[in-house]
Amino acid sequence: MRVLSFILFTILLVSCEEEFTPDVISAPPEVVVEGYVEASDLSIPVFVILRNNFPFFSELGPAQLADAYIHDAEVLVRHNGQETQLAEACLSDLPDEIADAIVSNLIADIDTFELCLYIDLAFQIPRVEGGRYDLEVQVEDKRLSATTTIPEHVPLDSLQFVEPPGNPNDTLAQMRIFISDPAEVANFYQYNTQINLEQLQKPFASVTDDRLFDGQSFQFPLQKAERSIDATEIDPVTFGLFRVGDDVTIRWMNIDEAHFNFWNTLEFNIANQGPFSSYTRVQSNIEGGLGIWGGISASYYRLEVAK
Repeated sequence: MRVLSFILFTILLVSCEEEFTPDVISAPPEVVVEGYVEASDLSIPVFVILRNNFPFFSELGPAQLADAYIHDAEVLVRHNGQETQLAEACLSDLPDEIADAIVSNLIADIDTFELCLYIDLAFQIPRVEGGRYDLEVQVEDKRLSATTTIPEHVPLDSLQFVEPPGNPNDTLAQMRIFISDPAEVANFYQYNTQINLEQLQKPFASVTDDRLFDGQSFQFPLQKAERSIDATEIDPVTFGLFRVGDDVTIRWMNIDEAHFNFWNTLEFNIANQGPFSSYTRVQSNIEGGLGIWGGISASYYRLEVAK
């Protein structure tokens, strides 16, 4: 009898359910900025990408992403009293070495659509550590602005490959890096990894500050970045490890605090998705819009995986 009552209650409960379709939240469109100025041993020009944002309930695909790019804007960068206007171009119009360097900086994978941007192709803007760079963007009647700095660079002391934890393995290796963090200076670090000729990849958590190791010299393992953030596609046996014989590039960066806060909050949101996750607003340094205008000082370390 109790079982029958439970079944009847369940049927009534289901029959009373109504499909809920959330209202589309209308909000004025905003301009999204993604731009970088990097001081390194590579010739990466200053560039800025402008897009329109999307409503929360949107169908996204290559066509929608391509249509989101903003054309015919005025983009100015000021540094040390010099004002430079960036020229509009698309990735397919650029030399291969410049196009590859730009792709390595980007948040999103752009293999499926053409990328258009604003760029200092003539390398008029000096990219120097300690420099301040002011961005101003005019999109129709909207004016956006931002400021970033290129911090002093703290290079790695050395890198080496060691036997990974667990049972001995002839094909995999763990990378360990050695660094001396300057004392009493707030430093913010970020890194990417590249395997052979693939695109540079960002790990799940690519940034850290030095609050826990200020002024210390120490070593720690550096994980290989994975292409997928889908946990079902990750092999726990090989996660974060490098394959013996591969050529590896480590892009080791210093960024300023606002740039760190952007990546820190963005990566937290990516790692905490789902219906029961807490919402964290991604911090932007763009006045009048969304996104990031970030200064970077970087070193690139290239080595073969060997134990």
